Amino acid sequence: MTLHESGEMYLETILRLSEKLEIVRSIDIAEEMGFSKPSVSRAMKTLSANGYITVNPSTGSVRLLESGKKIAETIYERHKLLSEYLERIGVDPKTAQEDACRIEHVISEESFRAIRDHVNSISG
Repeated sequence: MTLHESGEMYLETILRLSEKLEIVRSIDIAEEMGFSKPSVSRAMKTLSANGYITVNPSTGSVRLLESGKKIAETIYERHKLLSEYLERIGVDPKTAQEDACRIEHVISEESFRAIRDHVNSISG
């Protein structure tokens, strides 16, 4: 199944929240993303049905499965590198974050690798 941008955003948000919270719940995701709880619940059902996450029915905790974690880590890596790079070349931090958030979902793997290699060559 091909995951759309919204699904990637949910997975990335779950990953980021799991780095700072012991238990990630739908309400945490809703608050972080500014979405309604019913919207997040629908998304969690879809992500769960497609094997990206698991939701514990007794605690409501959301956990990334390996396939979801792989996608989330890829998107998050892109976001961090792109936003840092844009800031380094003079883009306002808020604009850099917003632009990176859009670019991270549409950039090809080839282009991202080339940018990453370039940034690493000038940083290292």
